[in-house]
Amino acid sequence: MTNIRSIAKLAGVSVSTVSRVLNDHPYVKDEKRRKVLAAVEQLNYIKNANAVHLSKGKTYSIGVILPYLNLPYFGEILQGIAGEALKHGYHLQLFQSDYDRGAELDAFHRLQMKEVDGLILTSRSNSLDVLAPFIGPNVVFCENVYDSSYKKVFIDHYQGIRSGVEYLHSRGHSRIGLCLHRTFGTNSEERIRGFYDSLEAAGHPVREEWIFNDCYDLQDGRDVVGTWDQLAEKPSALIVTSDQVSAGMVAEAGKKGINIPGDLAVLSFDNHPLADALNITSFEVPIRKVGEESFKLFLDNEQPDPVILETKLFERGTV
Repeated sequence: MTNIRSIAKLAGVSVSTVSRVLNDHPYVKDEKRRKVLAAVEQLNYIKNANAVHLSKGKTYSIGVILPYLNLPYFGEILQGIAGEALKHGYHLQLFQSDYDRGAELDAFHRLQMKEVDGLILTSRSNSLDVLAPFIGPNVVFCENVYDSSYKKVFIDHYQGIRSGVEYLHSRGHSRIGLCLHRTFGTNSEERIRGFYDSLEAAGHPVREEWIFNDCYDLQDGRDVVGTWDQLAEKPSALIVTSDQVSAGMVAEAGKKGINIPGDLAVLSFDNHPLADALNITSFEVPIRKVGEESFKLFLDNEQPDPVILETKLFERGTV
């Protein structure tokens, strides 16, 4: 196996000169640098990345924990992280958890083993108490975690849902339901709290049968419309936390002859290009910005303030 001693012998220089050339040290004569590089090419030498990482104390790799790869929401966050990482010479290691707590903890063990320089959690399944021993300044949360010492960037989901309910009220709706990914997790809990608080403030009851859980994709949206169609008492409007789910609802409503927004108004979140293409009223959620800001927080060696991002309504034809 080729090593730097072999390169030094072929180039006729010292081992320390080879080391300086391989690590881009500026103080090497051009002639010696050319000889070393020629020897490297002739011997087909590949630098040991692990040794370089140990010597520099960095891997220039950032780990990203995300539950799923095939949902636009997490894809947009990932795009934001990747764009900033590229600017700073970092590459990504992805840890898909499927909301499995063990898989999530494995990523933190990789961090302990210094296989990555830090972690960004786009979503979380373990409690903060479980993760606390592993959390340091190189860990960033994409949610409003309660500990003020943790680095975090988040969308104000609570106010976003409240704005959605208020908008539907202004359009004459009082029977409002909710479709969301899951009922646990900080972001989901903030959405649910905003929903309950808004209806309570307006004096409208919350109907548990009008809250639809595990809504992630097109088929889930189709299923929601099927369930809605069978209800004896139906909500006149649904707040949906994913444009993909909303798109499935619009498609299924068309098949069943359900008029949107006449029979059922659909107010979506994300403002993915899909929403524009299907004329779905949607709140723009700055998801990619979440990814960009999370990587910037990772690089920040100070104790930065949390980054809070807002939503913006795009009115179209489903409300």
